[in-house]
Amino acid sequence: MAASFFFYDLETSGFDAKFQRIMQFAGQRTDLELKPIGAPVNILIKLTPDVLPDPDAVMVTGITPQATLTEGVTEAEFLKFFYDEICKPDTTFLGYNSVRFDDEFMRHLLYRNFYDAYEWQWWNGCSRWDILDVVRMTRALRPEGIQWPFAADGTPTNSLSFITSVNGLDHENAHDAESDVQATIAVAKLIKTKQPKLFQFLYDMRDKKRVAELVNHGDPFVYTSGAYPSETNKTTIVSKIADLPNGQGALVYDLRFDPAEFAKLTTKEIKARMSWQPRGVERKPWPIKALRYNRCPAVAPLSVLDAASQERLKLDIKQAEKYQNVLVNVPDFIANVHEIYAAVQQRPSQSALVADEQTVDGQLYDGFLSDHDKRQLKAVREANVEKLAAMHDGFDDHRLKILLPLYKARNYPEALSSDERAAWESFCARRLLDDGQTSRLAKYFARIQTLAAQPQTTVKQKYLLEELQLYGESIMPAEM
Repeated sequence: MAASFFFYDLETSGFDAKFQRIMQFAGQRTDLELKPIGAPVNILIKLTPDVLPDPDAVMVTGITPQATLTEGVTEAEFLKFFYDEICKPDTTFLGYNSVRFDDEFMRHLLYRNFYDAYEWQWWNGCSRWDILDVVRMTRALRPEGIQWPFAADGTPTNSLSFITSVNGLDHENAHDAESDVQATIAVAKLIKTKQPKLFQFLYDMRDKKRVAELVNHGDPFVYTSGAYPSETNKTTIVSKIADLPNGQGALVYDLRFDPAEFAKLTTKEIKARMSWQPRGVERKPWPIKALRYNRCPAVAPLSVLDAASQERLKLDIKQAEKYQNVLVNVPDFIANVHEIYAAVQQRPSQSALVADEQTVDGQLYDGFLSDHDKRQLKAVREANVEKLAAMHDGFDDHRLKILLPLYKARNYPEALSSDERAAWESFCARRLLDDGQTSRLAKYFARIQTLAAQPQTTVKQKYLLEELQLYGESIMPAEM
C-alpha cells in the first residue's frame, strides 16, 4: 500500500487514559491528497464492569455503557481488527489533539491487552501527526483564506466545531467520533488548499529527527503550542537552553521575556513557578517549557515570520535576539532549572511505589519491557484462553503478571473458572468501592443526581443519566 493517512477519533468513558476506557473508535484512511480510501471505520468497544464511566463525559458523547455491551466488541477483538485492517505500512495516524489525548488512550489500551504500546506508530514506516497544532500554526503564521473563530468572550479559539462552523464545513454531530473524523479531514483539506506550503512543511516536520535538527541548530525558532497564550495565537519565539534529562527533547526559553528578571529567582521560587496551579488560580509567567521531539511539535525557522506575522503576534525579532544573548550570561539559572527538571523526572511514580492490581492499569510509563517479555506478548494473544493462567511465570515484568488475569477476565469472562470468577468479582468490588473516604460508586451516583437536578439538563441528557443510574446498579457489588 502507498503512503496514507489514517484519521481517527475516540469517544471515551472519561478523561483519564490510565483508568477510563475507549467506548467508540472511528477512522478513515485517505491518500496523501486527502481522498478517502475504503470505507470509514466505526466501532463500539465493550465497557467492562470494573470501570465506572464519568457521567459528564457520557453527557457529551451520548454513548451509554449499555450500548457498548449490546453493539460493541471486546478490547481484544478490536485490537485484532486494528492490526489486521488498520496498521498498514507507511500509515500516518492523526487526529485533532490526538497526540495528547487519543494516542494516550490507544497506548494504554495496547499495554493492558499485551501489545507493544508504541510500535504501531513507528513500525513499517508508520508515524503520527496532529492536525490541531497545524491549525494553530496556520492561524498564527498564514491565516489568509480561512475564517478563524472566536469564543463568546472574544478570545481566539481553535475548537474543531467552531472552525467547521465559520468555514461552512459539514460537522453535524460534534463529539461523535465518526463525525469528528470527517470534520478533521475537512479542516486538513482546507489548510492544504489555502496554505499548501505550510501544510507540507509541518507534515515533513512530524519526524522527530527533523525537529531535533531544527531545535539543536542554535538559532531562535518559532514554536506554536497550546501552552502559550491565545492572545498571541499560541505562538512565540524560543531558544533551546538545555536538553531534557531523558534526551528526548529540549528545554526552551520564551524570548518574549527578559531572562535577567528570572535569573533573580531562588530555587524555591523556580519550583513554585513550575508547579501546576488549579483552575482559577492566577499563575505567574514562566518562560521555560519542555519541548518533546516525538510529540510532533509545530516548530519552524525564524524566517517564516514576515512583517505581518510579527505585528499580529506582537513578536519583536530584534528583542528576541537581544534576550537570547542575555541567556548566555545566566548559566547558573539555566543549570538550576535543568537540575530541578531532572529531579522531577527521576522521582518514582506513585504507582511504581504501590504495584498491585488496583494500580497496574496506570503503570505503562513505569518502565520499558524487556525483549524477552515483548516476545511473550504475542504468545499471550495467541494462547488458548484456557491456558492463559499457566503463562503467569513466563514474564520478568511484575506488571504483566498482574495484568494477565485481568486480561482474561475482561476479554473472556465466559472462560473463567469459579476461582477466577470470584477473584475477578472481588477485584471489581475493590475498584468500585475503594476511593478513600467515599467510594467511587457513591461519587458516581451523587454526580448523576447533581447533573439531573441542573435546570439546563435536557430531556435527552436526563435519559442518559437514567441509563447510567441503571448501569451503576447493575454492576454494584453484592455487599453494598
